[in-house]
Amino acid sequence: MQIMKVLVIEDDPEMREFLLQGLAREGHTLESAADGIAGLAAAEKAFDVIVLDRMMPGLDGIQVLTALRERGQQTPVLMLSALGDVDHRVSGLQHGADDYLAKPFSFVELSARLDALHRRDNKNEATSLQIDDLSVDLITHTVKRGEQVIELWPLEYRLLEYLMRNAERVVTRNMLLENVWNLSFDPQTNVVEVHMSRLRGKIDKGFTTRLIQTVRGSGYVLREP
Repeated sequence: MQIMKVLVIEDDPEMREFLLQGLAREGHTLESAADGIAGLAAAEKAFDVIVLDRMMPGLDGIQVLTALRERGQQTPVLMLSALGDVDHRVSGLQHGADDYLAKPFSFVELSARLDALHRRDNKNEATSLQIDDLSVDLITHTVKRGEQVIELWPLEYRLLEYLMRNAERVVTRNMLLENVWNLSFDPQTNVVEVHMSRLRGKIDKGFTTRLIQTVRGSGYVLREP
């Protein structure tokens, strides 16, 4: 287990106390907020992970998450919600959540998911990746095609990083769900296809060479021309 600085944004007092007590027992450094407005303000500080409730007064979790990502905040976010059906989970992920946990849940699972998010966010040994004229700075998360800087949302960035770390290999839809979305099941939606389409539009649009290719019936591959 890694010691982390965690921000908990949760309006329910009992749930907030449950989370804070459990995380404190594990030795983490903690801050909390009781609503979305206070949580968004608190998130201006640096945290290793954020635990964010979806349903809150003022600003709800989706609005907080959208605001964080729009201002370039890359901190991994675990979203909590009593809305645990597939559509709500996918919606949370599409808005920039890194993981989604439905209430009720066990604290052991929450702890493991936070640890996994932190590991995933800090596992880079190299400082950069390069494929043809596409480069990714793993320290600053800067993506360039030639000299052109490409702005990516956090999920798009992780998707691109995974493709680049597996360059020249075909990656399947399930591989992307497990390694980018941290899902061990197929939600039976087009979440992968939607994000891949957006990523390809940003990476290949305006360039004569297309680096991200679809392998019909198999998945996707990023390869040099």
